[in-house]
Amino acid sequence: MNDGKQRVNIKAGLKVSIVLKADQRSGKLTQGVVQNILTNSSFHPHGIKVRLQSGDVGRVQVIHP
Repeated sequence: MNDGKQRVNIKAGLKVSIVLKADQRSGKLTQGVVQNILTNSSFHPHGIKVRLQSGDVGRVQVIHP
């Protein structure tokens, strides 16, 4: 299964669900398409940080097929 914690699994144009900083406590997910990847490291335990085409920034929780 694709893992949002591994940078290699995430590419611009992928449909993903992210958790926004403001929604970290509630765990509410925001769906969108990756515009660019903001995390430089190859792995992050809370998910790779991305910017969606909508402008929202958050950590990838789910990668949609």
